[in-house]
Amino acid sequence: MAKKISSVIKLNIAAGKGTPAPPVGPALGQAGINMMEFLKKFNEQTAPQMGFTLPVEIVVFEDRSYNYKVKQPLMTDLIKRAMGIEKGSNNPGKESAGTLTREKAIEVAKLKMADLNTTDIEQAIRIVAGSARSMGIQTDF
Repeated sequence: MAKKISSVIKLNIAAGKGTPAPPVGPALGQAGINMMEFLKKFNEQTAPQMGFTLPVEIVVFEDRSYNYKVKQPLMTDLIKRAMGIEKGSNNPGKESAGTLTREKAIEVAKLKMADLNTTDIEQAIRIVAGSARSMGIQTDF
């Protein structure tokens, strides 16, 4: 018989740097999860992706056991890494932080495809372009 789900926790945690500090600690403690066990597994699994912030979905069952799924890095992190910039514009819409080329958008879309709600590369590129514009980054396509 399948286990009953108690709660689903969604967090953004720095890859390889999960700590019991807020917001991770309180969220896991409230759900009754062994925090140090989770953080040890998470940090070992995500060490190769250091520098990225990773979305994590933790499914907690009534017996306090859990499953977790680490998704692809945040879209903004992938765009910043592809463009080689530290951050987006302080004033999106008025100031530009650079221009995202179509080739870079394709690269980001392919990396993030598993987490997007489309399987069409053209639609994925449009999603990447929308995220870039919200960061104050222009697109050349």
